[in-house]
Amino acid sequence: MLHAAPAARRPVGWQDWNTLIRDVSAGRWIDPDTGVAAEVPFKAIFIEESVRGGEADYVASVMPASTYAVVADADTYDALGYAVARSLGGRATTVVLEHPHADEAAIRELREKTRNADAVIAVGSGTINDLCKYTTFLDGKDYSVFGTAPSMNGYTSTTASITLDNGLKTTLNAHAAKGVFLDIEVSANAPQYLIAAGFGDSLCRSTAQVDWYFSHVMLRTAYATSPYVLQEADEREMLARSAGLGRREHDAIGYLHRILTLGGIGISVTGMSHPGSMGEHQISHWIDSFAGARHPGTVHGQQVGVSSVTMARLQEIILASEKAPQIRPTRFDEADIRARYPAAAVDHCLAASRAKVLDAASADRFNAQLEALWPQLRQTLQQMAIPSATLAAHLRAAGGGATPQEIGIDRDLYRDAVRYSKEMRNRYSMLDLAADMGVLEQFIEEEC
Repeated sequence: MLHAAPAARRPVGWQDWNTLIRDVSAGRWIDPDTGVAAEVPFKAIFIEESVRGGEADYVASVMPASTYAVVADADTYDALGYAVARSLGGRATTVVLEHPHADEAAIRELREKTRNADAVIAVGSGTINDLCKYTTFLDGKDYSVFGTAPSMNGYTSTTASITLDNGLKTTLNAHAAKGVFLDIEVSANAPQYLIAAGFGDSLCRSTAQVDWYFSHVMLRTAYATSPYVLQEADEREMLARSAGLGRREHDAIGYLHRILTLGGIGISVTGMSHPGSMGEHQISHWIDSFAGARHPGTVHGQQVGVSSVTMARLQEIILASEKAPQIRPTRFDEADIRARYPAAAVDHCLAASRAKVLDAASADRFNAQLEALWPQLRQTLQQMAIPSATLAAHLRAAGGGATPQEIGIDRDLYRDAVRYSKEMRNRYSMLDLAADMGVLEQFIEEEC
């Protein structure tokens, strides 16, 4: 196995970005929740200043094959895909996708285009990676990925975000890349909105943790500290360099790549996407699933950055009260949900919504429990949180937008997403809490 980039490609002041990553992938990192070494399916992850000139060596070290399909879009082919294909010579065929979308139709098309290849190499970020990851999972083939932007944590996750034929965007089980190769030099030249999108995706740590821990305490859902222990030190370093991301500084790009990588690893350690996907992700997924012609073409990380600011604001409003929140029985209107969604998505949304319904007796028990726990629980959640104004300032410093308007999302569309996105998943977030408290509409009117 290739353990490091060739020394000749290491510049003066070179930093080893892979120390903690290497410990986890090698089974040397102890999971604080279990007391035993964590096991993850990713054994070859490399964040390097440059992978140029060694592409074939990286691939051969983790995924030897007779034939490869190198999959990219027009932009990622120009950024790195041509170099990967050239390095592999006659063993590689190139598949350049035009304006790809991570949906089931594209999966069917890619399976056909790669059917004669023994293994697949993705060159790109979110869409390209998810398409290759899920296609190879279905076909039982190996895949590796050369990342071209620090735009998401999906390089090191074993799930893929795919829009189903019914229009619903969901997370599907897939498999791990045999090799993840992240080039800082290439990433620093990615479009600024993609750099800011990756930063936005990473900012959900605080809002997801608050939502997830609250659900754990009140509803006894699973919870783990390991994903947050993995990211803790790098989150501080990355936030200190948010303006550096806006200037495309390599040091800042390196920290962003590492925290996104560790975020994906945290999902693998727990076997759940909850550590980095709660209320804020539901808002983004609702936009992608149901905006239709109103969708402005924003990418996932841009939306998650904005929705993380929104969720942080909702959470801090609720946590500002020394008096425990009080809820009413959940308002569940089946006819309303049926009228809101396309027929193919209705049953999913009904099942997700029903799973969170609290009747009068359940609401009374919830209120009594929350009142007893509130002083300590409130303090714990506040310690996890990052103020919404702080998140917004960092997003703007990184070249991103912190409000729907700043990234081109229509106000009414965004309000609908905040209002209804809780119907997409059975995960209980503070969107559900605010709705059950009867304050969600006021929040939307005043803050969205």
